[in-house]
Amino acid sequence: MEETGETGSRETWKKQMGQSRSAFFTARRTEAQTPRGAAPRYICTYYDVIEYLNISSHSKLHAHILPKTHWKEPMEVVVDFMLIAILSVAEKLQTVTFYFVLSLEWTNTFATWDPRDFCNISKIVLPLDSFWSPPIFILERVNEQKSNLEYIAVTHNGTFNTTLPFQVTLTCSLMILKFPFDTQTCNVSIASFLYPVTDLSMKVKRTPAEMLVNSQSFFLTDGEWKFTNLSISEYMEEMDDGEFPVITYMISMERRPTLYILNLILPTCALYLLDMAVLFGPSSLEEKISFQISIILGSSMLAVILNNMLPTSSNEPPIIVLFFLGTFLLMIMAVLDTFFLLHHQHKSLRLGKAFRTVQQGMHTEPPMTTNQAMKHPTKKTQEKVQQTKAYWETSEQDTVLIVLEKVLLYSHFFLSLFFFAVISIKWSS
Repeated sequence: MEETGETGSRETWKKQMGQSRSAFFTARRTEAQTPRGAAPRYICTYYDVIEYLNISSHSKLHAHILPKTHWKEPMEVVVDFMLIAILSVAEKLQTVTFYFVLSLEWTNTFATWDPRDFCNISKIVLPLDSFWSPPIFILERVNEQKSNLEYIAVTHNGTFNTTLPFQVTLTCSLMILKFPFDTQTCNVSIASFLYPVTDLSMKVKRTPAEMLVNSQSFFLTDGEWKFTNLSISEYMEEMDDGEFPVITYMISMERRPTLYILNLILPTCALYLLDMAVLFGPSSLEEKISFQISIILGSSMLAVILNNMLPTSSNEPPIIVLFFLGTFLLMIMAVLDTFFLLHHQHKSLRLGKAFRTVQQGMHTEPPMTTNQAMKHPTKKTQEKVQQTKAYWETSEQDTVLIVLEKVLLYSHFFLSLFFFAVISIKWSS
């Protein structure tokens, strides 16, 4: 019963369209027979096609009705994607702004004409709201800048084409573990949740390799991010009302790290090399401590700059954070080593001063009488022995201090080499 009723209504519609088109051509033939010298009203213009398609009398409701000829057959929309530019990436907000072009193609059998009746006019351009067009939703969209270029190209066989530019800010889960040597993948998911898969199906027009080549040929920006790969995933999203087709374009992009290497990593390495040079330098320990503290303050300023770039929360700390934290701790260890050596140096000086005080007291004793000298014939020899022992103990303490300083310096040096080797391996893996 339903198919019979539907077939009857379709035949009735075709009959009405045939009558209206017959009346249209009858009017055109009548006006073509106007007296000589009178200008004809129709001269094969685009207005003829528009009047023939009866667009001027279309209501807004008619432009939003799905133009299916059979309710059991879904309408197929062919989608094409081309990335134009990567405008910005906000690590702290976890958003990325793309500029891309989306091309849609579908067929409306209710909008056809014979080009031979209109001086071979086979294609016209109309506003997007003149006929039905697929409602497109971008699932990851946060913000969008509307474009004024909303037109459709209609071909005589009922094929509709539209090209829509989008400047959209999307949410993207940015993995910043290897910042600034990271590669990100952000998704652009296109769906139409007004029509289930039984009414509307979406298909891709070209392969990912073809779209990648086309996008790279038209890519405009040459800034921080490099567009490296494009892949496609087609699936059905299940909801309460049914299944809906979704096409996801996965955009892979690689960060150009040159600016961050020059502004963050190289200055930090230079400050640490300067700290090592001061640690091995010939200056006094007090001067070393003051200079090392100044270097730590300079490294802290670079850490503040890095903190303003990275997100406030992350499941795993980025390697560059470990790099800054490790160099900062190594600088602190260098200061503590210098303090330790300074403490032993002051302790050695106090012992030497005490020995010299004892020696001066022994030299200022009153001279002994002849009988006392006879009773103690080896007293001067004992004083010389004690003096030699004091100087020997002082020189022994200086030797221990030198050995201790060498041990601390070289252990700090090898620990630094091990740390930088581990960081380099983590970045390169």
